[in-house]
Amino acid sequence: MEQLSDIALVTQVLLTHNTRAFDKLVKKYQSPIRRFFLNLTCGDKELSDDLAQDTFLKAYTNLASFRNLANFSTWLYRIAYNVFYDYIRSVKQTEDLEGASVDASLSTEQEDFGQKADVYQALNKLKEIERTCITLFYMEELSIDKIAGITGCPAGTVKSHLSRGKEKMARYLKQNGYGR
Repeated sequence: MEQLSDIALVTQVLLTHNTRAFDKLVKKYQSPIRRFFLNLTCGDKELSDDLAQDTFLKAYTNLASFRNLANFSTWLYRIAYNVFYDYIRSVKQTEDLEGASVDASLSTEQEDFGQKADVYQALNKLKEIERTCITLFYMEELSIDKIAGITGCPAGTVKSHLSRGKEKMARYLKQNGYGR
């Protein structure tokens, strides 16, 4: 039923140029996409917001290429994934996001800030593809098959990235006082 609603909204945008229909899609997926980027950027809120905005702009301008071969959400996450990797390539980042800072305003809004910062630091130790798979599977609760569709990796490779990423994060968190 949810997919039907997404398709109806996409159809309204494409056939009648109803921008309010696209606004409904943005409102529906804005939080998950921003959260996805927040985890990929290890807590950089401003960058996450910029990447999310870029994702929705690209989705709107390329909406006619949506063929309903996958769920709209999978298609949108694929765009988000590409936006993130385009960003990484464009800045030719030589450091592995170690310089990314966790937004200081979160510390006053959330009691578990220390734990979140530690999780971001653990995510920071992963390769980008491992971080992407971990974020999509554990934080966005997507299936292996959907992650495979988003990343373009075979399901077995996604499972390998999840396993390695989980192991690296567990090791980092254990070394920093968790799980004792």
